[in-house]
Amino acid sequence: MKVGVIGTGAVGAACVLATVMRGTAREIVLVDRTRKRAQAVSTDIGYGAALSPMIDIRAGDYHELAGAALVMLTAGVNERTGGALDRNDPAGRLKLLETNARIYEDVVPQVVRAVPDAVLLVVTDPPDPLADVARRIAQHDRVLSTGTFLDSLRFRAHLARHLGVSPSSVEAQVLGEHGTSQVFLWSSARVAGVPVLDAIERRGFALKEFRSEIEGEVRYANITIIEGNSASQYGIGMASARIAQAVLRDERIVIPIGNYHPQYGVTLSLPSVIGHGGVIATFEPDVSDDERAALERSAETLKKARENIPAR
Repeated sequence: MKVGVIGTGAVGAACVLATVMRGTAREIVLVDRTRKRAQAVSTDIGYGAALSPMIDIRAGDYHELAGAALVMLTAGVNERTGGALDRNDPAGRLKLLETNARIYEDVVPQVVRAVPDAVLLVVTDPPDPLADVARRIAQHDRVLSTGTFLDSLRFRAHLARHLGVSPSSVEAQVLGEHGTSQVFLWSSARVAGVPVLDAIERRGFALKEFRSEIEGEVRYANITIIEGNSASQYGIGMASARIAQAVLRDERIVIPIGNYHPQYGVTLSLPSVIGHGGVIATFEPDVSDDERAALERSAETLKKARENIPAR
């Protein structure tokens, strides 16, 4: 099982490390515009890889991606470089779209020429409209965005912390955009089968304030992390490695992940079955009227962002 990673900055390196630690692949090829950096990352992680299941990790060129089942696309500018750290700016990560779309127009054709049958996993921010860019260039539907998988994990973690339980006991999803228009499914959130909204009331929390605090913590988690550590990298690396494992092993797990949905006309996150080839099926969740309207608004936000990419 072979995986490719394009871009070996903070996020790309975290994706590689998490993939090695999880034992997802037998072979990982790192490609970066600076070959020396890809070589340094592969060498550094390679020294510790002896502690993980057997793996061949190396720097390479695009043609060496041949045979990869999945390629992670992490190249591009991040929020700090792209000036997307203002919590009051509704555009959020979408400010990075034009710059990173140009990078994808250079990178994706080279990936597709080298490995036309691979699943492409878009990790670069903003991942949803960039997945639409990659899908257009690749001319196939085996294009995923990491979407709101990490947002959903953050939602679970913050709920668990406030309620004093393990995140593994919390079932909660964020759908739509991996960005400021993301949709929190409060109506279906559960703690060991108990509706979260009921658990909140039993603990004596003020519902409106509780929801606002949680949503703020999740929606701007990336900014909070970057303010302290320059890059939000480890969580997305771990999430990306988990997605890669599901694809390579045809696990059929169901997670919120970005995929193109004709009914919305855009890539956004819905609960989806992940296996060989990417998304196998999608579940349309049972949501409240407010959540449905919010999901439609999220889709419109993504459409407008995509339409604003200047033609070349």
